Amino acid sequence: MTDERILTLHPEGKKGVNILRSKYDPVREAMLDSLRAAGGELTHTELMAAIAERLTDFKGSVTWYAETVKLDLVARGVIARSSGSPQVLTLVED
Repeated sequence: MTDERILTLHPEGKKGVNILRSKYDPVREAMLDSLRAAGGELTHTELMAAIAERLTDFKGSVTWYAETVKLDLVARGVIARSSGSPQVLTLVED
């Protein structure tokens, strides 16, 4: 039995990544939950740390999947990212 896959989007129109939905969904939920818990805004570093704390049993590179899902959610307009340093991510819709 093969697991369902999702083709992620990239905010700059670059080619997305085809990943397992079973990896995408928990990272997405951890990302959105982390942003909600922080009042809707975190720096990139804070967000990656919060996701890693929530997904301690995750099989694979949490940071790689988190970065991929972050770019997808930015491209879909679910979160916004600042252009400054440090990069700040803001929850757009809930």
